[in-house]
Amino acid sequence: MGSVFASTFSDSNTMLIGLLIFLAAGTLAFSVMAAIRVRNSVKKRTARIMNDAEREASHSRSLQHSSQRTVAKLIDYTNKHYGSANDENMKILRRRLVQAGIYDPRGVAYFFIARTALAVGLAAAVFLFLPFMRMSGSMVWLMVIVGGVAGYVGPSIYIDRRISARKIEHRSGFPDFMDLLVVCADSGLSMEASLERVSHELGTSYPSLTANIHLTNLEIRAGRALKDALENFADRLALDEAHAFATLINQSIDLGSSITDAMRVYSDDMRHKRLSRAEEKAYALPAKLAVPMMACIFPVLFVVILLPVFVRLHAGHYF
Repeated sequence: MGSVFASTFSDSNTMLIGLLIFLAAGTLAFSVMAAIRVRNSVKKRTARIMNDAEREASHSRSLQHSSQRTVAKLIDYTNKHYGSANDENMKILRRRLVQAGIYDPRGVAYFFIARTALAVGLAAAVFLFLPFMRMSGSMVWLMVIVGGVAGYVGPSIYIDRRISARKIEHRSGFPDFMDLLVVCADSGLSMEASLERVSHELGTSYPSLTANIHLTNLEIRAGRALKDALENFADRLALDEAHAFATLINQSIDLGSSITDAMRVYSDDMRHKRLSRAEEKAYALPAKLAVPMMACIFPVLFVVILLPVFVRLHAGHYF
């Protein structure tokens, strides 16, 4: 056996032929395996595409897809009918939606759809459930009208509550906004850079105020003048302090005076106003607590003090 291998490897031609045969067989085997693997992957991809196509076709025929398409068409129609109107009522409604933090351009359509749906839904719910309470016919129709009116004015009340909540946040954060703006202006930053820096600093404490500052920065970057951007900023905040700030900056720009000095004076004024509001709430606290004390605490004290006397008098121990 050893002589056979020795004679085989001693011949260089035979060894080269064997090596070539081995390489050819290995290449052929790997080619076949790669072709089989590619074919399997192509089959899997084809099956996946077919399954996705079938699923998409079934989804397009499903009730959910049809309802989504119907709702989308309804929103588009409402937005086209009401959102493009430019009368005074629509402008006021858009301003209120922006002040409430609803920046979606289809917000007007959503508002009218929600108002109609709530009015009809509440009226229908009252009409269906009140007969089980055995009320008279006139009372049922009165409650149906009340439910419809409540659903009709419900979205407006919701928008007003959101505006009030955001006003509280804006009013509490505006003095801090002014202080940081003065610090940035003193450090040599421009108004645009100062607004950008302040928006990063107030992000966690006052998110609504930060969002409005960021919108102002975007307007300035888009090419809108600083005066117009600040006026829009004041309209979105719906604060007298913001309108006064915009007027102050615009007048400083028109007159050529120092914006930093004007903002420093206004910042001091805002700080004093916040302190005055805190003192006013503290002084009004005793007057506000008088009614709860008289209604809740004093009756309990009278009962605790006079009940033993009444018991002794009733038992006759004092006679």
